[in-house]
Parts: sequence; structure tokens; C-alpha cells
Amino acid sequence: MNKGIKEENVSSEIKEKLDEYLTFWLGEEYYAIDILTVQEIRTYEQVTTIANMPDFIKGVMNLRGIVIPIVDMRIKFNLSNIIYDEMTVVIILIIDDRIIGIVVDSVSDVVSLGKKHIQKAPKFAGALDPKYIQGLATINESMLILIKIKKLINSREMMLFDQLTDNIDECIEE
Repeated sequence: MNKGIKEENVSSEIKEKLDEYLTFWLGEEYYAIDILTVQEIRTYEQVTTIANMPDFIKGVMNLRGIVIPIVDMRIKFNLSNIIYDEMTVVIILIIDDRIIGIVVDSVSDVVSLGKKHIQKAPKFAGALDPKYIQGLATINESMLILIKIKKLINSREMMLFDQLTDNIDECIEE
């Protein structure tokens, strides 16, 4: 006995969870990273270089008393024509209690994507190892490459950050 209460058909589909991504440009390519890893976005400033580091580790910068390593993703991804201009920014990330900065050509937007929007990345040889690609999505007719930034930053090659920051901490303490 339903006294004026209309039963609604409950959809068998559960509302899809959307994740947010910060999008940015490296050369002509459109990339995205998990917004939850982003602390802030800053204009690019000259960094202090450190000897004997790979080219993609530009150096370090002082962020409110914290010395953080800076990686130029354009160099890391073997892009040419790297220019530092007013659009160049540093995205400050917090990954597993580690603060680092990544240099990109420009930041675009924050987008929300669900699993149905993300396609598996094909296996291909390129500047970025496919194991660091979460997938591909199309946004406004542009192909968006979703980077597994935590996996990339925690890779063996990038573990130089720990060595770099340990060495800087030792120099500061002396």
C-alpha cells in the first residue's frame, strides 16, 4: 500500500567516480597528472644547479625554507627547442612525503575523468616508457596522456632525489 509515495526506479548503474587531473603541455603534447599530488604551481625561477646530476635534474630551489629538487620534464622526455619564458611553470608535487618540482611548458586546466574516459595506452617506443602511462583520453579533440607520476618519480632513476637532498641536508648541517 503506497499512500501517495511514488517509487523511483533505482538505476542498476552506480554513479561513476570521477578523478581530477591537472593538465599541462610539454612541447606539442598534452599531459595530465593526478591533482591530489599537486601542492602548488609557480612561475619558473632560476634554480641552483648541482654538479654530476643528470641533465633533466635542473637543480634545487628554496621553497619557503625547504630545498626541493627540480626536474625539467621536457629534458626528461627528450624534447627539443626547450625555452624558458613567461609561460614556463614549476608544478610542486608531494609524492610519498617527498616534495619535488617539475618544469613544464604551461599548465592548462583541471579535468575530471572516469574510467570510461580513459583508454589503455598502446605499447610503443617513445620518450616516456609505457609503464609510466596510466592511459589516454580525448579532451576537446586533443589526445591527453595521463602520467603515473608517483611511479615515475619513485623510479630508480629519479631516486637520485633522495641522494641529492641528503647531500644538501649534510652541507647545511655542517
